[in-house]
Amino acid sequence: MIDLHGWAAFGVVTGAALVWLIILQATTFAIGHRLGRYNVVDVTWGAGFVGVGIIALILGPGDPLRRWLLAVLVAFWGLRLTWHVWSKTKGKGEDPRYEEMLGRAGGGVGTVIKKVFATQGAAQWFVSLPIQVSAVVGATSGPWIVVLVVGVALWLVGQVFEAVGDAQLKSFKADPANKGKVMDRGLWAWTRHPNYFGDSAVWWGIWLVAASAWPGVVTVLSPVIMTYFLVFATGARLLEKSMSKRPGYPEYQERTSYFIPLPPKKNQGDGDPATSGTPRGGERS
Repeated sequence: MIDLHGWAAFGVVTGAALVWLIILQATTFAIGHRLGRYNVVDVTWGAGFVGVGIIALILGPGDPLRRWLLAVLVAFWGLRLTWHVWSKTKGKGEDPRYEEMLGRAGGGVGTVIKKVFATQGAAQWFVSLPIQVSAVVGATSGPWIVVLVVGVALWLVGQVFEAVGDAQLKSFKADPANKGKVMDRGLWAWTRHPNYFGDSAVWWGIWLVAASAWPGVVTVLSPVIMTYFLVFATGARLLEKSMSKRPGYPEYQERTSYFIPLPPKKNQGDGDPATSGTPRGGERS
């Protein structure tokens, strides 16, 4: 249970996290405004969580082992993601998803700040609540150790899906022979969005680590919101809209699971799994 001292400590941690995220999003907006493209916000998505993890580690008075564990898990995930998105988007134009979103909303500066940067900053703060709460509570003990171990295992599954999926897509797109094809090999044969599924699994794992000590379990809405963003809000759903217009993608949709990894369906024509390639089913913004 968090006592008055614990609530005060949580106030310090969450206040510092908010200040960090506001500064980060303001700086990112300034850079994006100067470049004329706002998909730079995706580069700082992972970095924002890394900063919150460090803040929780330094300022939190809770169990040091769990604070270190969460800081390391978040840093490993966030830094890899930041590097991947930066290397993928540098020198390129605006993401079609943002063009569509901002086009519908009017596209002014105020709209950009509200719809993109303020929304992302608020999402980063809310999704990172398990880390913040966990930083001010006591040690995991007894049977709850099992919950912590399961959380780390789920984080590992998510990290593998995300990193391997990204590497498979990068290798596929580097081959000129695959130009214009649909990537349906490796993990992409099991789910159209292994990267988004991996993100979701990572954050459910982080929540389980936090839930191994009361009251971390009450932050369950954080991974729920993260999954909602990945599946419905700014992730897979928007990407599917543009990808479904590409030749071969509707057929890929028919034979491959949308989000949860499942064995690929057989082609009705010859009974063999599809082997044509594709741009990333769940391309990260």
